[in-house]
Amino acid sequence: MPRHAVLPRALAAATMFAAAGAAAPASAQAATRAPAQAPEAIWYIRDDSAGIASFAAHADRITVIAPQTFAIDSAGTIRGRIPPRIAELARAHGVKLMPLVMNPGFDLGILHHIVTDRGVRTASARSFAALCRRERVHGIQLDLENLHVDDRDAFTAFAREVADSVHAAGCQLSAAVVPRTGDDRGTRPYHRWMYDYWRGAYDYRALAEALDFLSYMTYAQHTGGSTPGPVAGWPWMVASLDYVLAEGVPPEKLSLGLAGYSDHWYPQSDGRGGSRTVGEDVGYGPLMAAIRAAGATPRWDATQRAWVAMWESHGVFEHAWIEDARAFAAKLGLVRRHRLRGYSVWLIGLEDPRTWSIVGPVAR
Repeated sequence: MPRHAVLPRALAAATMFAAAGAAAPASAQAATRAPAQAPEAIWYIRDDSAGIASFAAHADRITVIAPQTFAIDSAGTIRGRIPPRIAELARAHGVKLMPLVMNPGFDLGILHHIVTDRGVRTASARSFAALCRRERVHGIQLDLENLHVDDRDAFTAFAREVADSVHAAGCQLSAAVVPRTGDDRGTRPYHRWMYDYWRGAYDYRALAEALDFLSYMTYAQHTGGSTPGPVAGWPWMVASLDYVLAEGVPPEKLSLGLAGYSDHWYPQSDGRGGSRTVGEDVGYGPLMAAIRAAGATPRWDATQRAWVAMWESHGVFEHAWIEDARAFAAKLGLVRRHRLRGYSVWLIGLEDPRTWSIVGPVAR
């Protein structure tokens, strides 16, 4: 999942700006065609009205719904619940439930303790199995992030132990993992920090062997803590996917992360008499409304396969990178090209509504 706050976030002659009422760039006719056999479609959801409304409207296009509503503490105890409305919709439409279990706030210390303390590891495995039995779900996904590279082997051992317990309880176990394009830590402190604490700690091949599949989070290339840039630029996605496949992860065990959200960067007071740039994950509709109000015109970046906009506000420029249906269709093509298991979308309720015309109904 993106590592900063998420806001409540094909195409012949597609109207990218239809939701906001602005002018419309054209898109490729081929993007409207759904695949003959739809891949596994995982959509992440939170307990909010926009996400639940979109789920209710498009349940026939979703294979798995994944609520981010559980957290594990330093003792290995899991707390949370599946919101009743989400559970009702899933069961009424035959959509599989796969709740996420996260370290709250992606806390580094909690995650280190969970994966390195053998007693807590065992307690955690029991908690995951109990969650499977209590909630009667199809599977559970580990959403454990901000993991130091030194804990790589400990995390793999943790995943194996939890998988054995969850499989014995009759559920699948998967993991959402942060992608990387290689093992070069980079030259700047930011690059090294990203590698050491976010990208470098996953042994993809070993995890794929232990788990049922991996959701490979090829989004959040740029975040609220970085300079402005694409949410999920095409060259970066391709390089990340090439790397994980070369590492030996079977395509049938890989679900490609796709962005349903966009990003907006703007200046903000730091509360100390200065200012800084902040970036936020935003939904397609609200962002397009803001761009329209600013009188800006997004342009299609053919290299990144996404829209970009920049506009001046009181003498200072703001930036947006926009993931609409055209961008989604381009990146969905990687799933078909590599015959991957499917795709995992963050976050339902933030997407361009015309995205649903691309994916098509799923097989039950």
